[in-house]
Amino acid sequence: MLTRTDIQTEMFARPGSSPVRWRISDAPVPYEKASEEMEREVAAIADGKADELVWLLEHPPLYTAGTSANAADLIQPDRFPVYATGRGGEYTYHGPGQRVVYVMLDLKRRTQDVRAYVAALEDVIIRTLDKMNVRGERREDRVGVWVRRPEKPVLPDGTVSEDKIAALGIRLRKWVSFHGLSINVDPDLSHFTGIVPCGITQYGVTSLVDLGLPVMIEDVDVLLRQAFEEVFGATESEVVQQTG
Repeated sequence: MLTRTDIQTEMFARPGSSPVRWRISDAPVPYEKASEEMEREVAAIADGKADELVWLLEHPPLYTAGTSANAADLIQPDRFPVYATGRGGEYTYHGPGQRVVYVMLDLKRRTQDVRAYVAALEDVIIRTLDKMNVRGERREDRVGVWVRRPEKPVLPDGTVSEDKIAALGIRLRKWVSFHGLSINVDPDLSHFTGIVPCGITQYGVTSLVDLGLPVMIEDVDVLLRQAFEEVFGATESEVVQQTG
């Protein structure tokens, strides 16, 4: 079986498809509101009543539990609101300084292959980081994108320390995707200590600012859009940006 690294990650839509709508919210969006909006958009896309959508936003501080979440990994259940979600994966944190990207694509117009789609989303993240001279890497036994931290103590098995810089969790309905990915730009990394992020204890969490890059979310957005178009094709800004 091909690894995710070996999979062809370009997933352009079939000829004649409309550009993907590109939406950026300029204020934090409550999780319940975002979830309801995703449900509406996914239904419209599946019914052919709306074009595909990528929605960039931030959330207030919160934890979400994926379908594989282990209750023992919620270390501080009273720290922030906790939301059960239908995406794959375990517990993760969302909050200010983290770019959340909800990706609603109709894979019937692209490639009906879940592993290829996950690899393509990882590739978008890796390409985005590469444009900032950060080497992001995927791991076959862990979904998401990782950076090596040779300046930190080696792991017990003698390998170089690694930190997670981007998380990924998806769901499909009628072959339309929702949920998506998150990239840590400058969140409060201490907020991750209330959970075992993605159920993994032996690795840490980092951000672009933690790695020494003085970037803003708006800077990352420009590069993220470039990377997305390299993998998935054309986008088109929505005329009216959402305000949360």
